[in-house]
Amino acid sequence: MRPKLTDVAKKAGVSVTTVSRVINDYGYISQKTRENVMNAMKELNYQPNSLARSLHGKSTNLVGLIFPSINNPFFAELVEMIEQKLFAEGYKVILCNAGNDKDKEREYLRMLSANQVDGIIAGAHNLGIEEYNQVGLPIVSFDRKLSDQIPIISCDNYTGGKLAVEELYAAGARHIYFLGNPHQSGNPTDQRLAGYCDTLDRFGLTHHIHTVSFSESPSLKLFSIKKLLSESVADGIVCTDDLTAILVLQAAKELQIKIPEQLKVTGFDGTKLVQIYHPELSTIVQPIEDIALLLVNVLKERIAQPKEPLKQMQYTLPVTFLRRNSTFKLN
Repeated sequence: MRPKLTDVAKKAGVSVTTVSRVINDYGYISQKTRENVMNAMKELNYQPNSLARSLHGKSTNLVGLIFPSINNPFFAELVEMIEQKLFAEGYKVILCNAGNDKDKEREYLRMLSANQVDGIIAGAHNLGIEEYNQVGLPIVSFDRKLSDQIPIISCDNYTGGKLAVEELYAAGARHIYFLGNPHQSGNPTDQRLAGYCDTLDRFGLTHHIHTVSFSESPSLKLFSIKKLLSESVADGIVCTDDLTAILVLQAAKELQIKIPEQLKVTGFDGTKLVQIYHPELSTIVQPIEDIALLLVNVLKERIAQPKEPLKQMQYTLPVTFLRRNSTFKLN
């Protein structure tokens, strides 16, 4: 059976009130008594109730993470980095996979609020969730505008879009297509398209924007990409994520289109997984570890000083370009 507070008190030879004071670090407790209680908890494998501690005004040392999917290598790597850095700071995480479901995300917000987590790091793709203005917890956002009161951390998406077009142009591409979301929603990732458009204008080239939804299944994306490659004159493609870029490479192979001689492709994210398993893909590399560190540091500041006015709302980290064989023949 799961040990109770009374079991700890009996084993330590103290009252239940004394055990509660040790757990909540409240009132004077002698060092010897504290050690006896801690040893009894360890021997019984007793885990203090985080919610009960929060009701005593203590920190739960819990942080909620809300992301769209950990099947995506980028989010999996980012979440892993965030968890490692939070753990090093004494926090545990509750991971919430919101997918593309607003109601699911709202339920997770209510659950995290009810469990009195110390703060939330959110990077889901759902928009227009008013609960972010009402939850009353320190929140930091990754790549999404959730509220005017929530700071956003992202990479330099505009420069990423610009670098991708410049790479394809330098490789000889003149019919450069954009594969991603064409709808401007006020999020930092919209700047990838802005960087693409502005750079094409600078080169005097025509915009070609092809819609690929993040939520579409790989098979539907592949079908759409093969149709595009069969019917267009594209000789260069800017993809807004690496997984879409990998599907472009697959479609090109099935259609016997030579990479990079006939078609040049860039991705966006640059996770370790993709770099290892798809070393042929040129891509924009996001500084994932730096993003995780900044998310954690800004959240810690908000937890420590929740009523302090925000000094900065947008944090932007630089990107780099990783040149591989999908743009230039390197070997």
